[in-house]
Amino acid sequence: MKVNGKIIVVTGAAGGVGRQLVLQLLEKGATVAAVDISKPRLEELAKEANSKKLTIHVCDLSKLESVEAVYAEIIATHKFVDGLINNAGVIQPFATIGKLDYKKIDFVMNVNFYGTLYMCKTFLPMLQKRPVAHILNVSSMGGFFPVPGQSIYGASKAAIKLMTEALYAENLATNVNVTLALPGAMATDIAKNSKVDISKATGGENSNQKKHNVKMLSADKAARIIIKAMEKNKFQVYVGRDSKMLHFIYKLNPKAAPKMMYKALKDQLDI
Repeated sequence: MKVNGKIIVVTGAAGGVGRQLVLQLLEKGATVAAVDISKPRLEELAKEANSKKLTIHVCDLSKLESVEAVYAEIIATHKFVDGLINNAGVIQPFATIGKLDYKKIDFVMNVNFYGTLYMCKTFLPMLQKRPVAHILNVSSMGGFFPVPGQSIYGASKAAIKLMTEALYAENLATNVNVTLALPGAMATDIAKNSKVDISKATGGENSNQKKHNVKMLSADKAARIIIKAMEKNKFQVYVGRDSKMLHFIYKLNPKAAPKMMYKALKDQLDI
């Protein structure tokens, strides 16, 4: 779906990749409804964008009533939307399942998986009535490649992956195209908040695996790849060299994959 002239909802819009998605969509001629939990950061985004084609909407994606309220607000403002990019996500503290408390587990699952599910289910009936529409859900390489210390984050992203793939199949007879994005490590706050040096596992600039030399992807480049995938109606897009590399390794030997990641990260694990 070409984004020019379309109305597109972006979640997690106030920072990192979400911010770049909003700015680049506006640049390409789209109207954007930016959704985030932080009103101050949304207001900063609106000031930076300085565009009449941008509206901002505060929403707690972990709560269905908040998602339904923001849907009503967006439809009241724009009458309809053509696209939905579910980009919002949170990461868990770097800890094993045995050390992670249920409150943090619930938080990660509620924002990442249920937030994406609530948005898809709430907007889908209206999107199915559009001449052409698109849903793009952002998962993660952690959704297919097991990372010790990030098991619940990975589980939430794996749930998004499978749900999105099924959503694609369920909408083959409709005008709604569905894309799954699988980003690798990115230079954003979400990576910093995990407290894990994932570059050691992917051959990044802080790694001893210099032959790979995989660096964290910038938010700007990640957003460009994601928008391009939407415009080309791709089924899946692996965002970043590390995501592509780990996907290849996992397909080659799924049993060896978690062992490899454990060896790379064992010094950071508290078991």
